[in-house]
Amino acid sequence: MTTQETKVRAPFTVKGWHVAAAVVAFFAIVIAVNTVFLVQAYKTHPGQVAAKPYETGLIYNAELERQRVQAALGWRAGAEARGRDLEVLLVDREGAPLAGLAVSALLQRPATEQGRAEFKLSEIAPGRYSAPVGLSGVWDARIEATDARGQRLIAERRLTWP
Repeated sequence: MTTQETKVRAPFTVKGWHVAAAVVAFFAIVIAVNTVFLVQAYKTHPGQVAAKPYETGLIYNAELERQRVQAALGWRAGAEARGRDLEVLLVDREGAPLAGLAVSALLQRPATEQGRAEFKLSEIAPGRYSAPVGLSGVWDARIEATDARGQRLIAERRLTWP
């Protein structure tokens, strides 16, 4: 009689190398995913806000200095879209009108530079300046006023014409 031998497999047991392989595989997957995320993040936003950050910083510092000097000067400006005209009222620290200034305004659309226009305003009353602009819609105005001594006010306003 022949005996049929049956092979009995030993039950599976976790050995040290199994645990080591699982730990290495886990961290390899985490590192790979983090690497993909980092590469994608740097491709979409490298962290640089301006093309020339040093020069932009210098311009910003000059603008802060201009605003400090302007605040010490105490001039104030009000602008209004009146009919088809732009009217600007300029007063000093005490509220007295500022007469005899050279006043100009740069008007441009808020979302585009299309239609950008510059106007010289003429004095229609002490401290009140006006220019016919003939515009309609919403415009950003940058108003610059300079006196005979070179003191300067820059004011920005958003105006709406009918």
